[in-house]
Amino acid sequence: MDREIPKEVRKKEQIKELTKWGGGILAAIVLIAFGMSFLQTNLKRKSLTFSVVDKGSIEISVNASGKVIPAFEEIINSPINSRILEVYKKGGDSVEVGTPILKLDLQSAETDYNKLLDEEKMKQLQLEQLRISTKGKLSEMEMKLKVSRMELNRKAVELKNEQYLDSLGAGTTDKVRQVELSYNVGQLQLNEDEQKYENEKELAQADLKVKELELEIFRKSLAETKRTLDDAQIRAPRKAILTFVNNEIGSQVAQGERVAIVSDLSRFKIEGEIADTYGDRIGAGSRVIVKIGSDKLPGFVSEVTPLSKNGVISFIVQLEENNHPRLRSGLKSDVYVMNSIKDDVLRIANGSYYVGPGDYELFVVNKDQLLKRKVALGESNFEQVEVISGLQEGDEVVVSNMQDYINKNKIKLN
Repeated sequence: MDREIPKEVRKKEQIKELTKWGGGILAAIVLIAFGMSFLQTNLKRKSLTFSVVDKGSIEISVNASGKVIPAFEEIINSPINSRILEVYKKGGDSVEVGTPILKLDLQSAETDYNKLLDEEKMKQLQLEQLRISTKGKLSEMEMKLKVSRMELNRKAVELKNEQYLDSLGAGTTDKVRQVELSYNVGQLQLNEDEQKYENEKELAQADLKVKELELEIFRKSLAETKRTLDDAQIRAPRKAILTFVNNEIGSQVAQGERVAIVSDLSRFKIEGEIADTYGDRIGAGSRVIVKIGSDKLPGFVSEVTPLSKNGVISFIVQLEENNHPRLRSGLKSDVYVMNSIKDDVLRIANGSYYVGPGDYELFVVNKDQLLKRKVALGESNFEQVEVISGLQEGDEVVVSNMQDYINKNKIKLN
């Protein structure tokens, strides 16, 4: 039979149980507090990049993307419809002036050229034939004119004699009139023949000039054909690097089709692209800083494409040091086009945190911790950003990428 436990014993057991649970809860609280203290975000100062807010001038720039391209590049196109017979060089080879690159089938073009040479000879002979014919005709007319002049002189003498005899009473008035009429008719005939001669002479000269002009035009066309035939001997136009060559032997190439590209890879320029919304901030002569890695290369805009394509304006940058060791064809770069200056503004260093004018949340140093602060930033260049509000001169700001701590308002700084 069970015996009832005394009240004092039960009370001691309850106190013992409560003490046990209270110690456990206290230990849990201490453990949680220690864990929270352990999990509190800590950052080492040396792992971050800081910028001290200062005041001064800032040269505003707009950002653009760029690509390094050869300062000189020449595309060689096929001057005729043909096919590739042989390829002598491959991409990457160095070539000198006149170095053969590839051979086109020129048999048909050479045949046509030889036909044109024969046609030139025929036209030259036709011109010579016209000169001889004209010369003979004019000589014949000159001879007739001489005869007519001699005949007129004879009639003049005869008229003079008849007039003299008539003055002596040995002649007759009718005879004088007859001889005078004959002389006047001869004079008119001579004038008419002289006019015909001059007209024929001018006409012959005009015909010769037309034929000479036709021959000259034909020869120019022939020279152009010869130049095209020479160009079809695909050779390097200058000392450079062969960056492309059509090496498909036997393939057909159309007139004007690209068959090779030679580039000067010792000097470079930048092909830039910028959103057309910034079109009014860029122009020929604008000062530019091209950033490749940590290197900053100064230059200027030499030309701007007048039309926007897919919302983008293209431009070319000439570099002051176009043979810099970091330059490689096809290398991407950041381009900063300078366009205005602001004086007496607050500034902080530019970095990956900055994506354009607007509101930001930046961490500011406050003794041994970082406190998040709302900041308004304005224009920038490749080195500095304008501070509009939220910071004061002398504040120390983190300009490292703090994306991993976006939900933190306070960070302990070691």
